[in-house]
Amino acid sequence: MPKTIYETIYKDLKQKIEDGVFAYQELLPSENTLIQNYNCSRNTLRRAVSVLVSDGYVQTMQGKGVRNIYQPVDQTAFTIGEIESFKESAERNGSRASTKVILFTEIEINERQSRMTGFPVGSEVYYIQRIHYLDDVPLILNHNYFLKRAVSGLTKEIAEDSIYRYLEQTLHMNIVNSKRIMTVEKMTEIDEKYLNVNVADYNCMAVISSQTYNGDGVMFEYTQSRHRPDHFRFYDNAVRKTIS
Repeated sequence: MPKTIYETIYKDLKQKIEDGVFAYQELLPSENTLIQNYNCSRNTLRRAVSVLVSDGYVQTMQGKGVRNIYQPVDQTAFTIGEIESFKESAERNGSRASTKVILFTEIEINERQSRMTGFPVGSEVYYIQRIHYLDDVPLILNHNYFLKRAVSGLTKEIAEDSIYRYLEQTLHMNIVNSKRIMTVEKMTEIDEKYLNVNVADYNCMAVISSQTYNGDGVMFEYTQSRHRPDHFRFYDNAVRKTIS
């Protein structure tokens, strides 16, 4: 599908902001200047700017213009408001990512697992344990449950590369939204073993539990991500709703 004009403008401005063309707290060129530069309508430009506002790149200031408020996210920070794979996050931050699969099997969901994951009892799923490394440091232990009927043909090799890329590019799945819960939980033996964390230093893990849905409204994934506490950092941009 061809990109719309506002998407092209959004991506160009976003790239310029990330590249430092506009300094932090600097005003972007005036609205009239940008309209001339992009040869677009006022509504199209404003739509592109509104997406930059939502993404936390700029702030509109009545009577003054649009100010750059972007600051680079720490390399080990993950975004909350987006569905981003570990590999995508590493590429965004210019880091070297790798994944090791320590368990790949197929199971039927029992009652205890159903309460935890949200999958109905008897659902056939791929159950995967994966370690995510950033610059050769083990940071995350993932427990993945993928619904077999929605994620056909999944293999260990795909799981060590990028499952989401396989879903989107090979199965043409539309990944829509994810519900997440963040908790702090006691460290387990498997956490200590695979993430090289000394229980004397840290006895708890930062845990992100997520249920992810596709465009058909099907929950195809439940994942519990267990993060090393000394490398745990999530980033979000919150916008206050106007109350009339």
